[in-house]
Amino acid sequence: MNQDKALELIKQILTDVVPGADISALSPDEDFRVALEMDSLDFLNFVERLSGRTGLTLPEKDYPSLTTLSGCADYVASRTSSA
Repeated sequence: MNQDKALELIKQILTDVVPGADISALSPDEDFRVALEMDSLDFLNFVERLSGRTGLTLPEKDYPSLTTLSGCADYVASRTSSA
């Protein structure tokens, strides 16, 4: 999966997890957990959906890489590029 497709998928999942959120207002390096006022359960739901849609195992130690659009897209793209 390339970075653009990963970013599109991430935005879709965020829209599902936080209905009514203005994803287009997020900057690439902004912490979307803060910007979208996600609580820990919202973030966990996001991680679980991302894992389910990509087939990736997302260990808790990698969660800091999954908090911005650009970081999350880089993470997903780098781990799915050979799939």
